[in-house]
Order: sequence, then C-alpha cells, then structure tokens
Amino acid sequence: MIRIIPSISIYQGKCVKVPPGNFDHPVVYGDSPMEVAQIFEEHGIRRVHLVDLDGAKKGSVVNYGMVRMISGYTNLAVDFTGGVKTEEDARLSFLNGALSIAAASVAVNNREQFLSWMKKYGYERIVLTADIHKGKVVTDGWQCRTNIDLFELIGYYYERGIKYVKCTDVGRDGTMEGPSIKLYKQILADFPGICLMASGGVRSVADIEKLAVAGAYGVIFGKAYYEGKIRLEDLRDYLD
Repeated sequence: MIRIIPSISIYQGKCVKVPPGNFDHPVVYGDSPMEVAQIFEEHGIRRVHLVDLDGAKKGSVVNYGMVRMISGYTNLAVDFTGGVKTEEDARLSFLNGALSIAAASVAVNNREQFLSWMKKYGYERIVLTADIHKGKVVTDGWQCRTNIDLFELIGYYYERGIKYVKCTDVGRDGTMEGPSIKLYKQILADFPGICLMASGGVRSVADIEKLAVAGAYGVIFGKAYYEGKIRLEDLRDYLD
C-alpha cells in the first residue's frame, strides 16, 4: 500500500508554500506548523515530510527546533529536508528526532559524503532527493539548476545500494495539474526495488491511486491538502 506523507514547509516560522525557487512570495497556510502536525496525527497520518525552507535558502539547517517539537510531542515520524549539507547538519537532525533525512545538494556536490551518511546512519534513514526541472536535477531549494541528468544521479546511488528516492517534477509542483506518472514509471522500471516517494502536481485522491498503481512507495503532497482538494477523511483507505 502506498504511504501517505503530507508535507509541512516551514519559512519564517509559518507553514507555507513557496513558488519553485522563489522565496519572495510565500503563500502562508498557517501560523503554527506544530498545529498542522497535530491535525495530521489526529487523522491517522503516521509520517510527515518536514521541509526547512529557511535552511534551504540559507544553505544550512535552521529549524531543528521544529523537528524536535513534532517528533517529541506527536507520534509522527519526521522525514526532514532543507539545508542538510554537512555532517553536523545530519547529526543534529537525527539528534533532534528526525527519522530520516533527505538531501539534494550534498548528493550532487559531495557524493562521498552522501555515501558516508548511507553507511553511517543506515540505508533506511538516508533519502536521495532527485528533484528535476526539464529533465535536469535542481538543488538548493530549487534555486540552482544543474546539467545533471536525473537517471544518471539515481543510477549512481542505485549501484551503491540506495533504497529511498524522493522525486519532485518541479514544473508540476504547486500546479495541481497531476503528477508525472510516466516519469515515475520509468524510474521504477529502470531501478527495480527502490522505494520511490513521488511528489509534485498531486491534486486528488485519484492521483494518489494512480501513483499507487504505478508502484510508488509513497506520495508527498501539500498544496492539495492546504487548499481543500484532498481531505484527510478521504485517505482512510490508505492508512493502516
């Protein structure tokens, strides 16, 4: 069964949505990320994707405190991302309660370090973030576009044992035009056995079902929930 993983993006203390790579015009969905997390827990959600947008913009983690609050005062498992670039970032993320960390920039720019995290913290706790724009990998909160091919990046880590991969088609993120099903099917065909967490464009429970049929391990969504397109009550069949 596909895992339901709603996203909480934190910027300047609030729960927000930021246009791809543009921090100047955040849409605020709530003043308290902690309250959002508690609502998720009350509806049977077990896992959240917590995005430190302040950290992504700065280039180092900022919101350790929110990781600690959510992991300490709810039973939610926290997948944490945003600005995790150094060994200290990784250490403190786990120390403050993250179940796993997801990283893009370090996976692209310092592959030896990312591999060392896989070995040190375990393959269950390190997620490769492979977000793309027009087929090429983007990093640093989607502010930096690279010339690296998505399949080359995943393939490099696949050969070295990566288990979890999170992929967002940035061109679809926040558009609610539907997820990139064809892309995710190709990833799963090329790299059998990986646990793919798909994100970007999800607009309905029907989209979640399509991703489940395609073989995705998990679905990450935000805007569709915050704007009322997906109701938590409608996800009961996907929550064990």
